[in-house]
Amino acid sequence: MKYIVFILFTVMTNAAAQLMLKYGMMSMGPLSFAGVNPLVKVLQIVFSPWIFLGLATFVISMASHLYVLSKVELSFAYPFLSLAYVAVAVFAYFVFREDLNAYRIAGIAFICVGTVLIAQSGRSHDEASPVAPQSVQTSELTR
Repeated sequence: MKYIVFILFTVMTNAAAQLMLKYGMMSMGPLSFAGVNPLVKVLQIVFSPWIFLGLATFVISMASHLYVLSKVELSFAYPFLSLAYVAVAVFAYFVFREDLNAYRIAGIAFICVGTVLIAQSGRSHDEASPVAPQSVQTSELTR
C-alpha cells in the first residue's frame, strides 16, 4: 500500500490526458479529410496544443505506471487504472456536461467496490517472497 500515491498519480494523469484529448478534439471542430493530405491532417491534430499536451501527459502517466509495475504486482496495479474511468466520467460531467445517468453511476460504483477489494489484497514486490524471479530461457518455453 505504500505505492498507492504513485498508483493514484498514474490514474489521475491518465484521466487528465483523456480530458485534454477530448477538449483538443472539440476545439478542432468537425474533422474532414476531404481535399487534405491525411498525413498533414494527422500532424495538425497531433501538434494542436491540447492534443499535444494530452499525449505528453499520457507519456508521464506511462512512466509513472512503469515505476509502479517495478514495485507492485501487476494483478494489483493494473485494476487501479479502472479508476480512470471513474475520474473521467465525473470530470466529463462537470467540464463537458456529459450525461451521468443511473447506469453509469451503478457501473462507477461497481468499479469502486472492485478496486477497494483489490486494494485490500495488494502487496509490493518488497513484501513478496524474498526469492527473485528466475529468468526463463526460450528453450524452456517450448517444452
